[in-house]
Amino acid sequence: MEDSPAPRPGRRPRPRRRPERQQILLRRGLALAGGLLLIILIVLGVKGCLDARAKRALSDYARNVTQIVDETEQTSKSFFGKLADPGSLSVTEFVDQVEADRSAMDNYASRVDGLSTPGDMSDAQDSLKLVYELRAKAMDRIADKMSTALGDVGSEKAIAVIAKQMQTLMGSDVVYAEVTRPEIDTTLTDNGIGDSDVPASVFLPEGTKWLDEATVAAALGSVSGAASAETSGVHGLGLIGTSIGGTELAAEATTGVVTEGAAEVEVQVQNQGESTENGITVSVTVNGNTLTDTLETIAAGETATVSIPLTPTPKGEATLEVDVATVPGEQVSENNKATYTVSFE
Repeated sequence: MEDSPAPRPGRRPRPRRRPERQQILLRRGLALAGGLLLIILIVLGVKGCLDARAKRALSDYARNVTQIVDETEQTSKSFFGKLADPGSLSVTEFVDQVEADRSAMDNYASRVDGLSTPGDMSDAQDSLKLVYELRAKAMDRIADKMSTALGDVGSEKAIAVIAKQMQTLMGSDVVYAEVTRPEIDTTLTDNGIGDSDVPASVFLPEGTKWLDEATVAAALGSVSGAASAETSGVHGLGLIGTSIGGTELAAEATTGVVTEGAAEVEVQVQNQGESTENGITVSVTVNGNTLTDTLETIAAGETATVSIPLTPTPKGEATLEVDVATVPGEQVSENNKATYTVSFE
């Protein structure tokens, strides 16, 4: 029996190689996944930055509003504080301080109008602008009428206007409390900002007290020198002399004066009453041009001089009309005025 030949060793099967196209697709898939992940991270980063910037803008807006509101409260205290108790303020001083309060309110309105406003705050900003427009216009009207309200002629109508503007101030308080402040605070809360609420803002204090004309009139009547103040006793002023450059003017004749540069009219006023008078207006009218100055205060029996520059200085012959305004309680005013003919050389 023949031996069968030994079997030849077999070859190992080669491992199957992954198709080259599949490898390319795999690599592309991995690259795409990596790119997509990078884009997601970038988007999340950008969104985080934008969210942080938006929150910062909202917080800055709330902080700026709070600052204006706080300053407005100080102006309210200033205005209504002196209205309730003017102390020793004269008419002129009182009017000047009201003018300062008016100027402050105009400034607040301008600042509100110029606020950098995030988009989410656009509605709140519109109502805030309305609040400060109402306040600024009301204070403008009050300041415009204050001198007349403290005077003798037309004071009743001026006081009525002031009382009406108090209603406007109250309306601004209502808009702020019912619309502006809730809109700001809600927007802050919706954006996850819980520590930047804006404060309340009440410009008109004591409810409806200042809406009453009689209350306003009584308050203004306590200003020293106001027409509605107590005027018991004898009150009266006298124009006792007028001069230019040291030359005394005479009402009965033409007076020649020599001037170098701008001439000044010196008006001597005497308090012929029993009480100190304040805020006295002295005017000089030349060729239809009226120039004025104010005598701040003059005690009983005292004489004071007011100097009023003539700008421009007339040439040739001119008529000067000098008038010292009457004070509350003054019964005789004929000696408060004089007319002079002056020849300027």
